[in-house]
Amino acid sequence: MTSSSNRPANPIDVEDVRGRVNAALAGFMDGQAALLGKISPQLAPAAEALRDFLLDGGKRLRPAFCYWGWRGAGGAAAGEGIANAAAALELLQASALVHDDLMDRSDTRRGLPSVHRRFEALHRDSGWRGDREQYGTSAAVLLGDLLLIWCDELFLRSGLDPAAVLAAKPVFDLMRTEVMVGQYLDVLEPVAGDSTDEGALDRAQTVLHYKSAKYTIERPLQIGALLAGARPELVEAYGAFGLPLGEAFQLRDDLLGVFGDPAVTGKPAGDDLREGKRTLLVAHAMRGLPAADARHLDERLGAPDLAPEEVARLRGLVERSGAPELVELRIEELMRQSLAALEAAPLADARAREVLLALAEAATVRKY
Repeated sequence: MTSSSNRPANPIDVEDVRGRVNAALAGFMDGQAALLGKISPQLAPAAEALRDFLLDGGKRLRPAFCYWGWRGAGGAAAGEGIANAAAALELLQASALVHDDLMDRSDTRRGLPSVHRRFEALHRDSGWRGDREQYGTSAAVLLGDLLLIWCDELFLRSGLDPAAVLAAKPVFDLMRTEVMVGQYLDVLEPVAGDSTDEGALDRAQTVLHYKSAKYTIERPLQIGALLAGARPELVEAYGAFGLPLGEAFQLRDDLLGVFGDPAVTGKPAGDDLREGKRTLLVAHAMRGLPAADARHLDERLGAPDLAPEEVARLRGLVERSGAPELVELRIEELMRQSLAALEAAPLADARAREVLLALAEAATVRKY
């Protein structure tokens, strides 16, 4: 395995993946904005909002795994086709984030107003009639749907060999189904689940797998591989590498969602507690706390009137439960599994193995 001193400092920027994806998104949005402008000048705020949301400096983690899945399967470094196909994943991610922020009632995303809040402000500043919150909600639903439509369009029109696109499309479609049903199960748990019962950990694990782990790393890798004509052995190996890594990534995200620095996360401190997210971290906390504390955490998690001092109290309960230590240990175990699978994977390009290793570390070694 390559020593850490030789690994790229910014693995997403190796071979300018971020820049190429950003250029693909900008070019695609130029065309879509022109189309919207032909339909109606009233759509200009929508086109501007979507462009800002897409090009606001996201990590581009999913496109990076797609690209290096392609390279590991023998795909060429040059060419716009793979950049376009990888950029389609970012349109899917943007769609999910627009809807996620709406469902979580989040005010910000990456330090900027969330889409529904942006359109509430447009309604207010324009002096329009009616309920501005309803308008913001409606706009976010429709624009999130539009991004979902566009991700399919960009993927199918990427410019890659149509036979390769056709081979990858079933996994692309499966990924979209998985993330949507994972999101639904995440919405279901706070209203129908019992965080203190024996099934809570299993349910949290299911949400983690389908809402995040598969969608973030495993499926993008496999899509990239299939676009390059990979053999089944490599597609399977990418699953063995990507699924535990995706789980570790989400567990790190869960820790950041409770204990993270807003300067790192772009979200208010303890935002997952305000939003009532029933993560694996929370499920472990319920089991590690005395009954009265577990009941308080269960009852107040996601409460609409949760004040900053109570967020701090809930954070303290999670910390005292021992759950963060359990999650850190699980991350370490998952990383061992993932990196062993990467070491054994039949990659066609040694450089791809090196960058995938660096991507794995960048995705999971993030500080509070």
